[in-house]
Amino acid sequence: MSDLYFTTDLFSQLDRLHQQMAALFSGNPSSIRTDRLSAFPQVNIGTTDDTIEIVAFAPGVDPAQLDVSIDKGLLTIAGERLADAREAGEASRHYARERFSGQFRRVIELPEHADPDRVEARYLNGCLSITVGKRESSKPRAITVQ
Repeated sequence: MSDLYFTTDLFSQLDRLHQQMAALFSGNPSSIRTDRLSAFPQVNIGTTDDTIEIVAFAPGVDPAQLDVSIDKGLLTIAGERLADAREAGEASRHYARERFSGQFRRVIELPEHADPDRVEARYLNGCLSITVGKRESSKPRAITVQ
């Protein structure tokens, strides 16, 4: 037996400390990239046999304001979503604001078998769909046994 005796449960104290630290750092992020849970635009990334499919959910963004580029295996989606005219008025006060407005930049690391020469991007109904082809050398192939 140990001579050490705690008057309170040590694990509940650690849990309380964890909650206090989480509350301390859960304030409004200084930029959209700081808090990954609220990153804009949100993305879904998937793959087929021939392509890598990326869908970025960016409602309210003018497609002319979007910049999509690939450099050294990194896909960058950048642009700006303007504030709604109703939000810009000084007469209104906000109780809550969950819709992001302003400039954004999202960087996605692509797998090494992505082909930067085979990229297509389409914007429809608030969704930016990006299709990146895979290199031919990375596709599975059958080998004939002789």
